[in-house]
Amino acid sequence: MKRARQRNGCTLKQVIAAIERLAPPDRAEEWDNVGLLISPSRPTRVRRVMLTIDLTGAVADEAVKRGVDLVVAYHPPIFEPLQRLSSETPAARRLLRILESRIAVYSPHTALDVADGGVNDWLVEGVCDSPESARIEPIEPGPGRLIVFRKRVPLATLCHRIKEYLKVDYLRAAAPPKGTKSVKRVALCAGAGAAALEAADADVWWTGEMKHHDILAANERGITVILSEHTHTERGYLRVFKKRLARELGGDVELCISRADRDPVRVFL
Repeated sequence: MKRARQRNGCTLKQVIAAIERLAPPDRAEEWDNVGLLISPSRPTRVRRVMLTIDLTGAVADEAVKRGVDLVVAYHPPIFEPLQRLSSETPAARRLLRILESRIAVYSPHTALDVADGGVNDWLVEGVCDSPESARIEPIEPGPGRLIVFRKRVPLATLCHRIKEYLKVDYLRAAAPPKGTKSVKRVALCAGAGAAALEAADADVWWTGEMKHHDILAANERGITVILSEHTHTERGYLRVFKKRLARELGGDVELCISRADRDPVRVFL
């Protein structure tokens, strides 16, 4: 029987330094709450790190069962001010579970979105069929990306590429009154990206979710909106992030992706 490799681990400080080389916290949005959100009271070596989109109660239980030392939660599990930590509320209960098990929690969120090779750059790869097929530009201000195709792309082809890349069964789209048959410029941003896309001069905006009235406003400007659900624009990147972080850590830490983490939205047909 093949024996599991014994890993020496790293200090928490070393692991955070590796994460922040990939997602510099000073590039996060001002409103965001990135960084080390929970730290054990006594120093401990980090031998196992679990990546997740959301730190739900089920994910917290999984982290404890799998003997995780650090959870990297893409979405910050602490965002609004906490009035009290009591097991009477689900949000506090999962944090108490983590605290009592001396597990650290780090969130990169929008710092990882905007970083080179981060979430938004990963989304770009799902739109371009080759590096030579388009020019990629930043969107000012914000973390989004603007793709300018060398040749116009049929909207149906664009949607097919996105579905295949994200491995999803459907997309939602809202087109302006005159419709959109082909696309030259696509602006994209992971998550709920309306604010980041507002300044983009594009034929299509692609993000996870948008408010109803933001969609109408975009349509009135002649922009088609493609929505692929919030975490569908983020979840697939965890596999990429795992590989990149493993290279930074040099094999001293075991990295895994949460099995309990999943999109809360279900579609019933």
